Amino acid sequence: MEMSELQSIEQVLDDRVIEIARVAKVVKGGRRFQFRVSIVSGDKHGKVGLGVGKANAVPDAMRKATERAHKDMHSIVLTGTTIPHEVLGKTGGARVILKPASPGTGVIAGGGVRAVLEAAGVHDILTKSLGSANVLNVVQATFNALEQLKSPEEEAARRGKDIKDLLPFWERRKNA
Repeated sequence: MEMSELQSIEQVLDDRVIEIARVAKVVKGGRRFQFRVSIVSGDKHGKVGLGVGKANAVPDAMRKATERAHKDMHSIVLTGTTIPHEVLGKTGGARVILKPASPGTGVIAGGGVRAVLEAAGVHDILTKSLGSANVLNVVQATFNALEQLKSPEEEAARRGKDIKDLLPFWERRKNA
């Protein structure tokens, strides 16, 4: 890819700052402070990435985090404006439950989970964060959950069922 193509791709990405934290390293003479910035980047069409950057100044840390988020993009499976099925993501002590929701519900999520889902392009979803409230772990648990999603087409083929049997209940109600 040429440089102009890369710049145009990066311009369409939605970057959201999740956390800016001052972290310290204890050394012989006292404490050395740095800033840790966590950023989620997504194209609002099923691609999303997480980047964490550390530096002595916030702008440098943000630049590093943004670059890492753009390099670490994951594709996720979407069914219209929601996810295909319920899923539980785990990282450390954090647990995140993601449930598909009917159109018009909106993103029912808080903090980091909302940032990840909106950057990924999910418009209707129900979520619940359990366990640890550590922002970074909750965001990583959300990524873990999104990576577990399976496409309805592949799952129907694997089970030998019709795809209509795997659609969310509001889709089945419409078709009946």
